[in-house]
Amino acid sequence: MKTALPATLLFAIATLALAGCGNTSGDRALSGGMIGAGAGVAASALTGGALGTGALIGGAVGAVGGAATTNRNINLGTPVWR
Repeated sequence: MKTALPATLLFAIATLALAGCGNTSGDRALSGGMIGAGAGVAASALTGGALGTGALIGGAVGAVGGAATTNRNINLGTPVWR
């Protein structure tokens, strides 16, 4: 377990660094899902939970949160994948 923690934290940091909010609902759902998955993996790693479960739950919550917002609420510019 101790060797998985640095890799997990690196993955979470990379996911958060590469994710950005977009102008469309789909862009925000995708970026929210990526941010949520990274946060879920990090939280699971810190608490000793299952990493896959943390990623699924965090990704789902992030995607719903991103899709539920509008670009008037949150607008951080063009996402990195565009």
